[in-house]
Amino acid sequence: MSGPFSGKVALVTGAGKNIGKAIALDLAREGASVIVNGRSDRALVDATVAEINQAGGQAIGALADVTKPDEVARMVDAAVGSFGGLDIVVSNAGLRRQTPFLDMSFAEWREILSVALDGAFVLLKAAVPHMIPRGGGALVSLSGISTHVGTPNRCHVSASKAGLEGLMRALAIELAPYQITANCVAPGAVDTVRGPTAGAGGNLTERGIPLGRRAAVSEISAAVRFLAGPDGRYITGQVLHVNGGVFLT
Repeated sequence: MSGPFSGKVALVTGAGKNIGKAIALDLAREGASVIVNGRSDRALVDATVAEINQAGGQAIGALADVTKPDEVARMVDAAVGSFGGLDIVVSNAGLRRQTPFLDMSFAEWREILSVALDGAFVLLKAAVPHMIPRGGGALVSLSGISTHVGTPNRCHVSASKAGLEGLMRALAIELAPYQITANCVAPGAVDTVRGPTAGAGGNLTERGIPLGRRAAVSEISAAVRFLAGPDGRYITGQVLHVNGGVFLT
């Protein structure tokens, strides 16, 4: 495993399965040393790590709840201790719930925002100081189409992703002097294994997608790889939509 990311260190949250796993595998395949994060499922994290290492890459696993600063700090310290620093941070961790607004509790609202938005803040706050001495790097967060087109029963998810995009735009300007870029990838409907609380995929079906199909996880990871790689060094503060034509900017 060698390529444009050789010598780089990448941390990917929510990387035990689906999009996060595809991103971790993709970056490792191109030469990055990867920290594979999950919140609690050690088996999924270990499986992703094993797949990378068995293919000749370098990876370690790190269980951490991104909403807890102490756990995130320990994860970042483990990454720096194992690989010498950080160059790429991918904030992919998130929760999905399907609940009508009138039935939604404040606790559920806060639960969703705490992972996608608060978790990104906690993660980047811990990681960026280790990126600056290495001459820059890339922050990529996973947003989504729901905040752009409106999706019923997911106002908390939409709000968290809108806030995430705002955070990344602000960091794009603030961290530019350090040569750190900050961007979002906003997937549309993706062919993933969804948890029982995530629902069937909102109002996006194959019939409503101009290209007539859902994205493969590899198509999302390719967008992350581009923004984090050498060809994306002059792109910052952007939202790259990967949705088959459902939403056009």
